[in-house]
Amino acid sequence: MLLTDIINQRRSIRSFSEKEVSDEVLNELLNLALESPSSSNSQPYKIAIAKGATAKAIAGDLQDKFWRSNAINKQPLPKKLFSALTSDAMPDSDFKPILGKYPGEFQKRRVETGMGLYKVLGIKREDKKARDEHMAKNFSFFDAPVALFFFVDPRMKHTALVDAGIFMQTLMLAATDKGLGTCAQGALGIWRSPLDKHFAIPKEYKLVCGMALGYPDDNEVNQYRPEKLSLSDLVIPGK
Repeated sequence: MLLTDIINQRRSIRSFSEKEVSDEVLNELLNLALESPSSSNSQPYKIAIAKGATAKAIAGDLQDKFWRSNAINKQPLPKKLFSALTSDAMPDSDFKPILGKYPGEFQKRRVETGMGLYKVLGIKREDKKARDEHMAKNFSFFDAPVALFFFVDPRMKHTALVDAGIFMQTLMLAATDKGLGTCAQGALGIWRSPLDKHFAIPKEYKLVCGMALGYPDDNEVNQYRPEKLSLSDLVIPGK
């Protein structure tokens, strides 16, 4: 495809077919992503790749932690504080806080995007049970056959996050070009401990986020596209 077509066709995919992603295809995508620029070619990132039984085991651990932490957050404050101190379900992310209310206009955009997605999914705003169930799907990677987890070396400070973002975007565009879909998932940075069970992650590397990858199915949710900034909102005017 032309690059402009790839950019316009990329979406956050939240419903995948059962078709497996071969190691050959996955390696091709990763090799393309390795052509990404980074600060002085430092390439301060690593990836853990979960497929098959490993992906299912990690998803099981993550969903268990999600539902238990969700229950804790709904408890009265004194009990909530005690449970948070004694439970292994609370976030053990490397970057804290990993999620929360966004400041100012960013929270407005976040809410609008969420409401647009819920509308496509047929989830009413007051239906907290359905919203929780949809959130839980993040932790099974929306049933994608591949889950990728991105780590950076924090000694490279903010440039590590910039470089990882560039790498991820290249990977997502390469996947789109090959007929695959992706969903970058900040939620997959909430718990690191399930990953340490399965991967020999260097201690100095910190978990940033994850990504679901696979072949999209024809579910309507995959066509959802949130509103983007206008150029007048994007470009800073001169004095």
